[in-house]
Amino acid sequence: MVVATIREDTDMAELGALIPEEIAQVELLRTQGRMGSVHVAQPRSTVFIETFANDEATAIKTVETLPLARFFDVDVYETSPPGVPQGLTPTQS
Repeated sequence: MVVATIREDTDMAELGALIPEEIAQVELLRTQGRMGSVHVAQPRSTVFIETFANDEATAIKTVETLPLARFFDVDVYETSPPGVPQGLTPTQS
């Protein structure tokens, strides 16, 4: 999961103008299996981006393809599938 915080110095009009391009890129990344859901917490200037990557560097590279990425400070959080303890895969016991 990538947590992207929109920088305080962001020109919101410029950001808003890029939203159609952002939506198109998210859809492309979804069809490629590189991205899932995107949730925006507008009052907190935070975007939660579900990425599918084998490592942090690849997750960041995926997010960097988004038109709005230039406005983000990002943190990457590795997550486990639901119901699977961290460090185990669904096939391990």
